[in-house]
Amino acid sequence: MYRFLLSRQWVILTLVALALIPTMIELGFWQLHRHERRVELNGEIADSLTAEPVPVESMSSPGAEVDDEHRYRRVIAKGHFDRADEVVVRRRTNADDRVGYHVLTPFVLDDGKVLIVNRGWIPSSGGSQTAFPKIPAPPDGEITVTGRLMPDQTTEDSGIKNVEGLPDRQVMLINSEQQAERLGEPVLGGYVELTEPKPSADTPELIAEPDHDSIGNHMAYAVQWWLFAAGVPVGWFVLARREARDRKAEDEQETAEAEPATV
Repeated sequence: MYRFLLSRQWVILTLVALALIPTMIELGFWQLHRHERRVELNGEIADSLTAEPVPVESMSSPGAEVDDEHRYRRVIAKGHFDRADEVVVRRRTNADDRVGYHVLTPFVLDDGKVLIVNRGWIPSSGGSQTAFPKIPAPPDGEITVTGRLMPDQTTEDSGIKNVEGLPDRQVMLINSEQQAERLGEPVLGGYVELTEPKPSADTPELIAEPDHDSIGNHMAYAVQWWLFAAGVPVGWFVLARREARDRKAEDEQETAEAEPATV
């Protein structure tokens, strides 16, 4: 009754089913690992955001890369803002998805090294994309700033193309190496998202804390893939039973039609 399973059509169907089962199981584990990594990352971010701030030079130095484990680490620095060499980062959005700029202001430390500080977001100035926007001034004189340490942005990591020939004092990426070349000064690797002191009149708008509460749908996707994997053999069995039943019914009908009618 089940000899049809040796037909070309059913052999192909069976092989496809056998290939799908381990593939779906593996996709489920892949989503499970993503869930575990997200939970772990949320913990790391939370620890960094609640840790006591440390001097920025203990976490970075000129030309150095900021390690992933130090991302969002709270740091402090003492010095003064250099407004004359301020630049803006184009095409950045705020929490309401409005397009504008991020304001990058060099912060000169007491030992002469420079820290790039992202002071926050400002809206675009009218319709002009070339004119340097009007930016609220940073605090004057020597101050202490606190912020979240961030690694340099690159095209590979961010997907943002580093466009050449931009208007004066406008950039696409926040990159300490590029700023060191522009300033001709020793610039600490990475940059800092300012958290304190808060700007007057709430502008520039400070960068919001990273989300470290949501865990996404990875676990749900993992369970979904495993259910699909379990459903493959069930579906195969149901189709095979239906095929066998239909073939039996056809055979019985053909037999009945072939028998001579009784008088």
